[in-house]
Amino acid sequence: MAMNHTIPPSTSHGQASQTRLVVVSNRLPVALERAGGSWKVNPGGGGLVRALAPVLRARGGMWIGWTGTVETVDLNKLLADAGHDVGYVYHSLALTREEEEGFYNGFANQIIWPLFHDLQSRCSFAPEFWNVYKRVNAKFAKAVEKHTGETDYIWIHDYHLIHLARMLRQAGIQRRSGFFLHIPFPSPDIFMKLPWRARILQALLEYDLIGFQTQRDRRNFLSCLAALLPDVKLTGRGAVLTAEVDHRQVRIGSFPISIDFDSFAKPAALPAVQTKVAWLKKGMLSSRIMLGVDRLDYTKGVPERLLSFQNALERYHDLHGNLTMVQLIVPSRETISEYKTLKAEVERLVGEINGRFTRAGWVPIHYLYRNMEFEELLSYYCAADIALVTPLKDGMNLIAKEYCAANVEETGTLILSEFAGAATQLHRDALLVNPYDIEAVADAIHEAFAMGEDERRSRMHRLRESVRRNDLYRWVESYLQAAFSIHLEESDLVDEYKPQMKLGMD
Repeated sequence: MAMNHTIPPSTSHGQASQTRLVVVSNRLPVALERAGGSWKVNPGGGGLVRALAPVLRARGGMWIGWTGTVETVDLNKLLADAGHDVGYVYHSLALTREEEEGFYNGFANQIIWPLFHDLQSRCSFAPEFWNVYKRVNAKFAKAVEKHTGETDYIWIHDYHLIHLARMLRQAGIQRRSGFFLHIPFPSPDIFMKLPWRARILQALLEYDLIGFQTQRDRRNFLSCLAALLPDVKLTGRGAVLTAEVDHRQVRIGSFPISIDFDSFAKPAALPAVQTKVAWLKKGMLSSRIMLGVDRLDYTKGVPERLLSFQNALERYHDLHGNLTMVQLIVPSRETISEYKTLKAEVERLVGEINGRFTRAGWVPIHYLYRNMEFEELLSYYCAADIALVTPLKDGMNLIAKEYCAANVEETGTLILSEFAGAATQLHRDALLVNPYDIEAVADAIHEAFAMGEDERRSRMHRLRESVRRNDLYRWVESYLQAAFSIHLEESDLVDEYKPQMKLGMD
């Protein structure tokens, strides 16, 4: 990683001990649960939390976010106890019902989410959404001001908080900050449709480091800069470039996120999981299993996937009775009308396909609409001969990587959308498809079904090695390196994280 910069003064060896990492995201990494008349806070256990926990603990770090509820409840004591258990501090801020609607359901999920996934026809460019979005970002900025100091490094996550650094700067609050976008960044012809396009770019340029999932996302961002803010000058080569903005240097890089490989690979080999795998395979009789796992969302391409499987059944009769599709949909945003419509469409297609092709002893699609415990999900990953991961657009898509990590017998085949960020890393050994091309996806399903064992094993072995080498810990390392230093060893903040990274990458 070539970067011709000096280390920020407060991260030099003389002052590194003052540097604290503060993570800011729309939601805190906790789950709120109402138990009788009181609330219970359960610490989150997702991959991002596991990856950031070592450096947060090492530096006495902090996580700032919304609890996800608009109810007026005092969670300070509960959050303090939960933070004590994980070794760093939680700070929450409250949103009103109006702010939840305008900021979260409105600007974030009816404008940025569909637009950045190239689905601009689903956008609602309501001016009131923009105003509430800025107001909530200002509220987050006040929380950062209240709970942090000038020597802290603020790492902001995702599209909900694009304006946070701008709000800090406008209020005269000096903080070094980085931003990471977990979703794709659109091409200029899509981005130009956003009424507040220049202001979004200007807000992003208030960060010291802007991180994207892939080089394609970074290219799109730079193309938008060239079109809308041509005075911004770029220098450098490689993974991280530098922009000169108002006598400041802003780093712009791509940092593909990943998973904690061992947290999937090791438990997948345990007897309890393998017992469930055997039970699942027995339940399918002689049929092979093709698995889809998705949150309920129109970007995931589930209707198109079902139509592709239907087309495969129409044209490849050797699949009948020999390949069963298991489609797990995790409930999401169920109160939004578009998501209700999507759920109805998926269920209609499942019913039609099963009604048409089911025969004695074989049902082509097993449809599950529910949350699933981790051990059960692992058993499905392990049992699946094929994973069908075909989003219409995705920043990364970690399901593809989770499937590979859990495929400990290395006999599975991954069919992957070329529009998923993961395709950049996994394209050589996955079967890449255009999810809009129904017949091509159907052909890929049959190719995966007919693939010989030697080819399946060699492909999956290489996929797993790629995911193992480029895991979640390496993602954190690469981002912090770009944020703090020219060389990894020059940043004390990263040094404190290295032992944990080595454990995660063995």
